[in-house]
Amino acid sequence: MSIPYGLGYLTIMAPGNLLYVRSNYLFGSRCWMMRFSTEIIFKSVSFRLFGKKCDNADSEPLENEELLNNLLTMGVDVDMARKRQPGVFNRTDTNEQDLQTFLLSKGASKEVIASIISRYPRAMTRTPESLANRWDLWRRIVTSDLEIVNILERSPESFFRSSDNLNLENNIKFLYSVGLTRKYLCRLLTNAPRTFSNSLNLNKQMVEFLQEVCLSLGHNGPTDFVRKIIFKNPFILIQSTKRIKTNIEFLQSTFCLNNEELLSLICGPGAKILDLSSDCMRRSYRNIKEKLISLGCTAKEIRKFVLSYPDVIFLGEKKFNDKIDCLIEEKVNISQIIEHPRILDSSISTLKSRIKELVNIGYDLSTSNISLLSWSQKRYNAKLKKLYIEQNIVLEN
Repeated sequence: MSIPYGLGYLTIMAPGNLLYVRSNYLFGSRCWMMRFSTEIIFKSVSFRLFGKKCDNADSEPLENEELLNNLLTMGVDVDMARKRQPGVFNRTDTNEQDLQTFLLSKGASKEVIASIISRYPRAMTRTPESLANRWDLWRRIVTSDLEIVNILERSPESFFRSSDNLNLENNIKFLYSVGLTRKYLCRLLTNAPRTFSNSLNLNKQMVEFLQEVCLSLGHNGPTDFVRKIIFKNPFILIQSTKRIKTNIEFLQSTFCLNNEELLSLICGPGAKILDLSSDCMRRSYRNIKEKLISLGCTAKEIRKFVLSYPDVIFLGEKKFNDKIDCLIEEKVNISQIIEHPRILDSSISTLKSRIKELVNIGYDLSTSNISLLSWSQKRYNAKLKKLYIEQNIVLEN
């Protein structure tokens, strides 16, 4: 190939052929004139010359071989990591060995480190300085290195999702300033770490909105109100104020709540359902209402049922209907379900197995307490053992 300088043409040589390109200027704009033989168009060598350029432009970047070797040595599940964040493997500035050294110094095992990288490979892009700074900020909330390691093992994204340490520091200062204690911040960090990746302004908007809600409902302790609602629902700070406002208005209008009742609901058992989209909340409530009306419930009973156990709104339409049908088929009265709505916490398989066990020992579900259907397994087993003993005594007499 030859490219003469200072001439008005570019010449590219191919075996037995010549591709000739002439340039000239016309009306101040550059035009390219091309002349070539018919023969050269069909020469494979010419097509390879230009085709190679297209292949290079369109081909995917090569993976970092040194990174791959290091990860395999560290016991990382490379296939899992590649599926989760493939772009990391094309980078040449990863710090996988520095990350391992840092986490080992904090008490993490090699197995835990490998698991963290497998599930969140972007962790390898953080510099040692950034890691150390972020760790120190977390220690303002979490009491020990081991606790942080445990959080990372459960949810590596919580620590490595953001590298904006200044934003994290500002959020910590702000949340402390509005009356949240270290215990509350630790709960947020463990359950809703995205709170600390939010911009400071977003967190401020939500806290100010909740304070306004509190004051508008006649409560004079906005700080205590915010603290209670965040403790009940640590995810609320990562929701939009529009969603929370819409849901609060829906609850107040649907159940005809006065200010005191509404405050009690959203600070207590109703705090969690504020996360739901308004459409989801409306559909779920409509289904609950229709199902219970079909079973003869009054509007008063439906209101009592939902307000005493708002988490029922989290159940999908099918799941709610199936659980109700299961209990009715097993001779549990709808009035009993209204009085003990928490039995719907249990899965259908748990409900069926427990009902079978209880019926086998002569327990009459239609007239007896059914709350034990939702008890913890330990508590339920203890009650079942006691019922067996009572039954044996009766049989012996």
